[in-house]
This record gives sequence, C-alpha cells and structure tokens, in this order.
Amino acid sequence: MSSPGAPATPRTYDGTIPYLALGDSYTIGEGVPVHGRWPVQLARALRSDGIPLSDPHVIATTGWTTDELSQAIDAAEPPGTFGFVSLLIGVNNQYRGRGTDDYACEFDALLGRAIGFADGRAGRVIVLSIPDWGVTPFAIAQGRDAGLVAHQIDAYNAVAAGICDMRGVAFVDITPISRERGANTDMLVDDGLHPSSTMYAAWTACALPVARALLESA
Repeated sequence: MSSPGAPATPRTYDGTIPYLALGDSYTIGEGVPVHGRWPVQLARALRSDGIPLSDPHVIATTGWTTDELSQAIDAAEPPGTFGFVSLLIGVNNQYRGRGTDDYACEFDALLGRAIGFADGRAGRVIVLSIPDWGVTPFAIAQGRDAGLVAHQIDAYNAVAAGICDMRGVAFVDITPISRERGANTDMLVDDGLHPSSTMYAAWTACALPVARALLESA
C-alpha cells in the first residue's frame, strides 16, 4: 500500500502498469522477434507472477551511444509517467573508444531522466549492466583483444553501478552470464554478436526477482 501523499502508480486504460525501456541493440533485441526481447520477456514473466506490467514502450536502436539515446528521448517525447523504467546503455560508447568520464556524465543524466519518467521514484527504475561482447565469435573474427574489452566493460559497469548506488537505483549484473555463455552459438543470433532469445531469457531470470521486489514494494 502506498504511504499517504505518495504518488499513485501510473496505470494505462486497461489497468496495466506502463513500462518504459530505454537502451540500444540489447533492448530493441537486434535479430530476435519482439517476443524474444528481454524487456518483453520480463513483462510477461511479471504478469505471470500477478504483477500487471504492460509490454514496454521502447526507445532503443542498434548502435546508440548515451548521447544518441538522450537525443532520441527528446525526439520521442514519451507520454506521461511510467510505473517502471529500465535502462541498459553504454556498449557503443565502449566500442567507439570513448572514455568513462564522458560516459559517467551522460549516464548520470540519462538515469536522472529515467527516474523522472518514473515520477521521481528511483525505486521504480532498474539498470542492467553492459554485457561483454568480447567473447563473441564476432569479436574473435575482428581480432579484438578479449581481455582489453573485458577490462573496459568492467570500468564502464563500475561507473554505472556507482551512479546507481548514489541515486538509489537497482543495478542488475548480467555481465557474468554474457561471459559464461556468450561464445555459444545458441546464445547468439546469426551475426555472432547480438544475443538470442535464449540469452535474453537468462538475463530476464536474473532481473526478474529484482523487478518483482521493486514493483511489489509499492
């Protein structure tokens, strides 16, 4: 039950809790059908648990960096507020060789916007860590240094986790799953880089108890 004076959970016309998913290829689900995207899988799993979360309103495109996502949010002008917001962004900053200082500023700004979309409630926002693409066949074919990619991904994730902690936002670390299974062909789509629905299911299983706790806490 909400405390006196607490903002009511936003609801859609059909009584579901509106969900906004922000990100890049990992949120839009490059190469997988809509039902295979992890935000869609997460919403479905929560509904199965009796939490009426809507399918996500997605603002995400393959290749986006933090600044590009912010610009896309400006252009999209998401309507109203949402009862739940997810954010997964940064791999393309790393891929393009950008520094963590710029990422820290831009991620913090995006997280602030995500909290704003959740009606100011940090406890209704969830962030997923950046997966490690350095173990994938795509990275191997490009001759990428897997150790260097891992080091840089860890640095980015440390920045994001620290900012989430300061803002009181849940941070879900799916990077170990990507490292353990990211070289397996059944965990990837045909490009050898982007996750398959099966990999996204593993991420969903990791995020589900956290998301459930956040949504039940209201």
